[in-house]
This record gives sequence, structure tokens and C-alpha cells, in this order.
Amino acid sequence: MDIYVYYTIRTADAALARQRVDALQQRLNAGYDIRAGLRRRPEEKDGLQTWMEIYPAVPAGFEDVIERAAAEEGVSALAQGRRHVEQFVEVAPCA
Repeated sequence: MDIYVYYTIRTADAALARQRVDALQQRLNAGYDIRAGLRRRPEEKDGLQTWMEIYPAVPAGFEDVIERAAAEEGVSALAQGRRHVEQFVEVAPCA
């Protein structure tokens, strides 16, 4: 299963958010042997950016691990509104 977590942050908080997400993902990558990623929409709106954390091939229930770590690393505190968690399973591999 892959997990995608998306949320908005203020553009003014982008540098701090990047540091915190990097720390979060380094922690999870090392502790769970995964390869997390980070993306954002190219456009900004009203001083906000939409970011997406990507966690490929993680076990069931891993969203709880992500959210606990996000709170501990201070990522959740920078989100404007809630962090949305989506889960997807592979139908076919990328060609």
C-alpha cells in the first residue's frame, strides 16, 4: 500500500516546513526502511502552497506512525487545516 498525505502550508513557512518534513521522512526512512518523498503543487494561492508527502510500499496501519511522527517533528503544527491521508494499492506496476 502507498500512502499520500496532502495539506497546505503558508508560503512564509515553506523553509521551516521543508526542514521539519525532511527530519520526519529521514526518521521514517531509517526506522522503517522506506523511501518517502515530498511534492508540492507548482502554483501558490492566497499565500498557501499544497504539499504532498509520499510513502510507498508501507504496511497496513502505517498512517498512524506517520501522523504521530508528524506531530512530534512539528510538521502538523505548520499545516493550515488538517492533513488529508489517502491510501492506494497497486493495480499494475509502472512500465
